[in-house]
Amino acid sequence: MNSPVKILLAEDEPSLGQIIKESLETRNFEVLLCANGEEAYKVYKSENPLLLVLDVMMPKKDGFTLSKEIREENPDIPIIFLTAKSQTEDVVEGFSIGGNDYLKKPFSMEELIVRINALLKRGKGDLNDGPIKIGKYIFNLKKQTLQTATSIENLTHREAHLLYYLIKNKNQVLERSFILKKLWGDDDFFNARSMDVFITKLRKKLKEDTAIQIINVRGYGYKLIY
Repeated sequence: MNSPVKILLAEDEPSLGQIIKESLETRNFEVLLCANGEEAYKVYKSENPLLLVLDVMMPKKDGFTLSKEIREENPDIPIIFLTAKSQTEDVVEGFSIGGNDYLKKPFSMEELIVRINALLKRGKGDLNDGPIKIGKYIFNLKKQTLQTATSIENLTHREAHLLYYLIKNKNQVLERSFILKKLWGDDDFFNARSMDVFITKLRKKLKEDTAIQIINVRGYGYKLIY
């Protein structure tokens, strides 16, 4: 049997949260249940789930606010909103801030499971790639780790995906505009400066192997050589 898919569920109604958790766990999901938005954000940072199911109306931090924060770090993770709200503007807001799907309460568990599976299937691709050897390192995109024989480094979502695209374009120029639009959503000046910071971070994390270089090709992008 495949290992369970890790899902973060943020729901402040204890009984509903437990019902959803138990139902999903019977379908080979690992469910991280949180009772408010602040707790959910901490769990998201520490556990790297593959999909988020967020109640909109939660104490401490609502689902929309939480989604905005996570979207700034991770533009790709699937997000499903759960809500008792039914007004059109609320649905529009949910999609505009990065939600992929929207379920109005009450809903059937079968419908939730179908939508989760559809989003996971749509979002496969890169995350299915296995560990990649890069010099003395082993890079794992799915786990967002960079490992040597003696250490393991956790990467952020953008660090991991930036490194992934550099590796896939090894010895070729990775165009700035492509990666900015892919990971930041826009290739404006401020995002370009942010990407430069991430490149610097990756260089530091790869410094144990002097054969690995990330070269700045002025005016075009970056090239990974090893």
